[in-house]
Amino acid sequence: MSYSHQSMGSGSRNARGYEFGRTYVVRPKGKHQATLVWLHGLGDNGSSSSQLMESLHLPNIKWICPTAPTRPVSSLGGFTCTAWFDVGEISEDGHDDMEGLDASASHIANLLCSEPADVKVGIGGFSMGAAISLYSATCYALGRYGTGHSYPINLRAVVGLSGWLPGWKSIRNKIECSYEAARRASSLPIILTHGMADDVVPYRFGEKSAQSLGMAGFRQTVFKPYQGLGHYTVPKEMDEVVHWLTSRLGLEGSR
Repeated sequence: MSYSHQSMGSGSRNARGYEFGRTYVVRPKGKHQATLVWLHGLGDNGSSSSQLMESLHLPNIKWICPTAPTRPVSSLGGFTCTAWFDVGEISEDGHDDMEGLDASASHIANLLCSEPADVKVGIGGFSMGAAISLYSATCYALGRYGTGHSYPINLRAVVGLSGWLPGWKSIRNKIECSYEAARRASSLPIILTHGMADDVVPYRFGEKSAQSLGMAGFRQTVFKPYQGLGHYTVPKEMDEVVHWLTSRLGLEGSR
């Protein structure tokens, strides 16, 4: 394996004192044109993310794969595992853990802050990791976190697999209030994919999230449904993501 791991994100804490785990880095095999943070799902870690990213044919991307804090999770009855934020039952009216969302979005932005100016940056993830990716997209458009602190990263691509957008009901009103937010939203390419047989994050939440993003002015949002797919990834889906990233980020590929 040519990926190496570092603890560049390890040791930082969120507002409630939960410590983020180890961060793994997959270095580009070709010219470094883009850096993406990839976020794992509930109970997983950055090591498995890095192995998945290592397998993709994207030689111009550096992947940063952090590990979420270990914390109690309401949907698991308070059982502790790695989680980017606390989540109960996913629903349109579900209470969102804004403190946890902001802490993780800020941790991820910090991982991207030192990338070279000529390198395009993005965020992607699976399930709960996709939720943080999409939340980060809204922070980028609004120019701030939920706390009001300014969002420092110029995102160029966002990927969400089998996930949902936290707070999707209110995003349109927030974006429409600001010309700058609308401009940033319309410039950001987003791809969402979702299995139609997903029994963990139901398909309708992925579909609703994509619709809400589109209606809020994220005009470059692509939504790809997969017939018969459950709550996992398949090679066909990852090939679609590879093609989309190569195109949207203008990557040289193997040329």
